[in-house]
Amino acid sequence: MQQVWLKAFFTLFFAGFASAAAADCVVLLHGLARTSSSMRDLEQAFVERGYRVANIDYPSREYSIEQLSDLVFEQALNACAADDDEQIHFVTHSLGGILVRYYLAQHKLHNLGRVVMLAPPNQGSEVIDELGDVPGFELIGGPSSQQLGTGPDSIPPQLGPVDYPVGVIAGTRTVNPILSQYLPNPDDGKVSVERTRVEGMTDFITVPVSHPFIMGARAAIRQAVAFIQTGAFVHDEHP
Repeated sequence: MQQVWLKAFFTLFFAGFASAAAADCVVLLHGLARTSSSMRDLEQAFVERGYRVANIDYPSREYSIEQLSDLVFEQALNACAADDDEQIHFVTHSLGGILVRYYLAQHKLHNLGRVVMLAPPNQGSEVIDELGDVPGFELIGGPSSQQLGTGPDSIPPQLGPVDYPVGVIAGTRTVNPILSQYLPNPDDGKVSVERTRVEGMTDFITVPVSHPFIMGARAAIRQAVAFIQTGAFVHDEHP
């Protein structure tokens, strides 16, 4: 009887390791002028649910969107190298979402899973239109910041619809009234709610959080996990 119990125990024990090793990978991409530490709450949430997580750190203010996109995907694909049956999901904040869209507009990932974008400037931001030419702005934001406007020369308007599962989470509160004066309401202080949308997206939801804090907000984290797990947000949940 004891041998049967021990056999069952070790079967479940090692099966647990096999399950964790075969888990899908979630890539986290922070926003402009942030670091991977800003995504740690999201990282913990996905690790707790058994996902492998690659929380990518990249020099967002040093290169263009084109260069950054290649850079982060090289890191992401190396970190998530796995069997063909395993999927790679992405959860992004702000600029991170544009890097994913840019790369996937040029390349196909056969094992691409789902994508969650937190506060993405999917149609650009009027803040860049208004302040991009102000002396010192590029020094602060770097080359990629100059590419996030709403005009035809900016990157987001050139990317077109998405053809993979995307869930967008937009913030509706601002802690930056100076920048909000350039944005249509509602906005999160950096991007208007309307300009976070992208044609072809699977689902959309708002949370009462501002741009700099949305990736750490419990409501946003719950919704991000729900979309990666099920392909949909929980629309009857109270923030």
